[in-house]
Amino acid sequence: MTKISFDIVGFDLDGTFLDTSGDLTAAVNHALAEAGRAPLTVEQVKPMIGGGAKHMLALTMEATGGCTDEEFRRLYKLLLGYYEANVAVETRPFPGAVEAIDALRGQGVKVAVVTNKFESLAEKALRELGLRDRFAALIGGDTMGKGFAKPHRAPIDEMIRRCGGGSAAFVGDSIYDIQAARNAGIPNVAVSFGFLMQPVAELGADAVIDDYAELIPALGRIGA
Repeated sequence: MTKISFDIVGFDLDGTFLDTSGDLTAAVNHALAEAGRAPLTVEQVKPMIGGGAKHMLALTMEATGGCTDEEFRRLYKLLLGYYEANVAVETRPFPGAVEAIDALRGQGVKVAVVTNKFESLAEKALRELGLRDRFAALIGGDTMGKGFAKPHRAPIDEMIRRCGGGSAAFVGDSIYDIQAARNAGIPNVAVSFGFLMQPVAELGADAVIDDYAELIPALGRIGA
């Protein structure tokens, strides 16, 4: 197996480590039903995921006719409540994801999560799936305070600090992930199977993988 040179490897959550599309779509459709609108499909919702729940709902409402600020606030609370109660119904790790982080941990690498999902929701999802204890740190979109979610470098810097320092790389599926890693000055890997808002080649990542079996070899190359 490729021996990698990083002390820490961070992962985005939605669309990178976990396929959360089914549960997020159900939450979106719960809000749409309350607004008297037709449901969206998983494939319609996927490109809206990545910037946090508020951003996802804003895109959803724009796509279905818009709404007032007051209505938006009401629907946002409904969406969050529904999602929190149903955070891991259909959510599962992507194929090979758990094996990949276990292989990294077997090399003495610390793995962590940096997501734009609220920290409490990310924590709940990982705990319900029995996966939280594998990660040395978890940084949510609200952990660092308002204005400091990805693509800001602050959550990446905090991940490194909480993991004890050292060399790091980051794995994600969106422009927020790649820009955050670049802003923090660390190498990055994009997954082609995530909730892409644009073609993966346009993200400008240091490496692109189509399957988790390719992750450790990719990290070996970019860390060389």
